[in-house]
Amino acid sequence: MKLLEGKTVLVTGASTGIGRAAAIGAAQHGADVVINYHSRDEDAEACIAAIEATGQRGLAVKGDVAEPDTAKDFVAKAVEAFGKVDVMVNNAGICPFHAFLDMPVETFERTMRVNMHGAYFMVQAAANQMVAQGHGGAIVAVSSISALVGGEYQTHYTPTKAGVHSLMQSTAIALGKYKIRCNSLLPGTILTEINKDDLADDAKRTYMESRVPLGRLGAPEDMVGPIVFLASDMAAYVTGAALLVDGGMFVNLQ
Repeated sequence: MKLLEGKTVLVTGASTGIGRAAAIGAAQHGADVVINYHSRDEDAEACIAAIEATGQRGLAVKGDVAEPDTAKDFVAKAVEAFGKVDVMVNNAGICPFHAFLDMPVETFERTMRVNMHGAYFMVQAAANQMVAQGHGGAIVAVSSISALVGGEYQTHYTPTKAGVHSLMQSTAIALGKYKIRCNSLLPGTILTEINKDDLADDAKRTYMESRVPLGRLGAPEDMVGPIVFLASDMAAYVTGAALLVDGGMFVNLQ
């Protein structure tokens, strides 16, 4: 059963990791998919090839989500290519691990601009297009378990993920009258480019795995089902919600 048949889905930060898995998963469920990516041209091309291998159409649009105009350009090119926007998956994010006391201003501000500002302007651009179309839509933002718990080397990152979660709560209220649903996903530790260096240490990885009741760290593909569900009509009465996708890590932290 293809849950996104006939829909146009936009995914930010989709050349690798969760975004890539979400983009390909959306195509497997019948959607045409437009991806945003920052710099990895070959990875973006490979993602589009995987989308097209499902029989769906794909388009890659390069751009830095930290720049507000990137969002407008991304949505405009999606509409030009496929005629509409039904779903926005806001996924782009960075987490350059660093201690708090000597956090470089540039690292803090770049993390804020990509994760929080980028989410705001992408969601706003997609919502404006959905309102103009007049038939509603779905926005899914990838937040993090870090919206709920702290991290010693993530003092710049965790506030952005709490902000993304809060943004979905507020936009759910602001956009409900337009039949636009807004929900967030809170992944636990998912093996992606963001944390591959941090988890290259075998002892740390084993420790992290020991905290997960399901006994393993997550893979990007573990996010596909929850994203597709929230994007689909199966979640027609779900808005302003947050879904933990963490193998049970959060409830096992005490």
